[in-house]
Amino acid sequence: MRMPTVKHQKGDVVMGRWPGSSLYYEVEVLSFNAQSQLYTVIYKDGTELELREQDIKNAAGFYTRSRSRSRSRSRSPGRRRSSSRSPARTARRSSSRTAATENVPSARKDLKMKDMLEVRLTPLKHTAVAENSSNNKHEKKEEKQKEDNNTEVNEKAEAKVEGETETNQGRYNLRRRKDAGDEKPAATKPSAQQREPAAAVAPGAGVSTPLDFGGKIGVYFWLVFLPAWVLFVILQVNLGDPSLVNFPPPLPPLDSLWDVQALGFVLLWVFFQAVLYILPVGKLSEGMPLRSGKRLKYRTNGFFAVVVSAGAVAAAVHQGVDLTYIHTHFLQLAVATFVLSLLLSVYLYVRSRYAAPDELAMGGNSGNVLYDFFKGHELNPRVKDFDLKFFCEMRPGLIGWCLINFALALAEMKRQGLAAPSSSMILVNLFQLLYVVDGLWNEEAILTTMDLMHDGFGFMLAFGDLVWVPFTYTLQAYYLVSHPSPLSLPAVAAIVLLKVIGFYIFRKSNSEKNAFRRNPADPKLSTLKTIPTATGRSLLASGWWGVVRHPNYLGDLLMALSWSLPCGFSHLLPWYYMIYFVILLVHRDSRDMQQCRRKYGSAWEEYCQTVRYRIVPGVY
Repeated sequence: MRMPTVKHQKGDVVMGRWPGSSLYYEVEVLSFNAQSQLYTVIYKDGTELELREQDIKNAAGFYTRSRSRSRSRSRSPGRRRSSSRSPARTARRSSSRTAATENVPSARKDLKMKDMLEVRLTPLKHTAVAENSSNNKHEKKEEKQKEDNNTEVNEKAEAKVEGETETNQGRYNLRRRKDAGDEKPAATKPSAQQREPAAAVAPGAGVSTPLDFGGKIGVYFWLVFLPAWVLFVILQVNLGDPSLVNFPPPLPPLDSLWDVQALGFVLLWVFFQAVLYILPVGKLSEGMPLRSGKRLKYRTNGFFAVVVSAGAVAAAVHQGVDLTYIHTHFLQLAVATFVLSLLLSVYLYVRSRYAAPDELAMGGNSGNVLYDFFKGHELNPRVKDFDLKFFCEMRPGLIGWCLINFALALAEMKRQGLAAPSSSMILVNLFQLLYVVDGLWNEEAILTTMDLMHDGFGFMLAFGDLVWVPFTYTLQAYYLVSHPSPLSLPAVAAIVLLKVIGFYIFRKSNSEKNAFRRNPADPKLSTLKTIPTATGRSLLASGWWGVVRHPNYLGDLLMALSWSLPCGFSHLLPWYYMIYFVILLVHRDSRDMQQCRRKYGSAWEEYCQTVRYRIVPGVY
């Protein structure tokens, strides 16, 4: 089959016609999709669109051809408002329209845009130059009238462009961007200058966002390091002196790493949670819009699942089931879960090879097998209505975290000869149980998070959800089984207070963000300040989100601190979660900064100047 000729190459700066209008802008070509015969181009503010070849012209001869055509065109009375302009007037009109289209105050134009593609926007409108004195005379009169009614005319012109764009959406394949980071939909109807078409993304298989985690080379490290680290901390916590700085203990015999019964328990637990997930109980929630404009539906019955799971565990204990098996076979259970996550990851990647282009994740579509396997190639893999990513994110690992903690509390009582768990163990269990139950009670909120909206489902999330969460987040409770840490009453009160403050900040900020995203017109949110962006959405810059850019991260860190404090300061291992969480949230903040800077351009720079600190006020 003969391949189509590509007239414009990647990196070319050309003039692209804004869909539904006669305005042209300088844009840079990103890619060409041979299947749809569309070019993906990017504008100065980071907006991406798909244009046909006939809507793209070479920049070099564009101005000359425009003037030549305008001189040869006669001016009809019906086109007086748009066709009779002198060259000087055209320049002034172009400058005015540029400022209106970009919707950026002149003071912000001097900002240095880091890590963002800079493409100068130069709107041009085809105009016929008046060559007789009567037209020139009329032009001066019209120009004065135009200046007197500038606001009204601009609004009408933009409304016309918007209407034309809507009628041509199918022809230009325009789609709205997905939310990123902490951006929110506009709380009020955007102005005419803001009502530009949202960004489009090319459906071709070669489209991807910048690579994370060290790129294609870095994933080799993470694929080995993550399982090795889980094995290391589990072996360390069993030692008499569990220290992160100790030399790794020798590996146990291979036959002691694997236990068929442990694998059976893991499979039974996952199957039990899957049954609870598919039961027609609870709310059927709608996810955020995908690139195709479609919204997926999710069964958000997580709170029901955790209540039923608690009842089943209580019934099992009543029937004499010894849950301390989880403590004595902790390593074997972790290995069995790792094998399950690895097999699931292989299945996810194989099935993603047959997924439609618009079902792939932008961040896991690099073309490199290992990178896409690690990051996740398909965004929302489903077996009919069973969403694999949503299920793994919220159910077996998260509820399993609470089950393991409870089993470790029983193991502490058995080993220490106690009639009840220690105060430290009770605090760790209650704090982490509250965290999980709160997440499942507000399960719908996860639909607006980075994991669900942007990250594909691959090894990174499968391993993290099934292995990392239940077998490393429980290290505080595991540590307390063999290393008691008595607490005084004032210490208990101080730790509880810290937990309450952290939980309050975490819950209030997340609720504020999710309410704003789902219904920005809510009267309860009318007092919140926003910063409009060229995408038609707004950045929330008041409330908790006006204090720091990630107040939910701040609350998370305070809660993580309250989980580690009950373990004392004798060893670093129970502080592992706090250390890891700081690294995780700083890295996630960095990813969010890069993504928002590319997407919102100068509006994001204004937001960063308004809200100076990222996570901790006055510190970072």
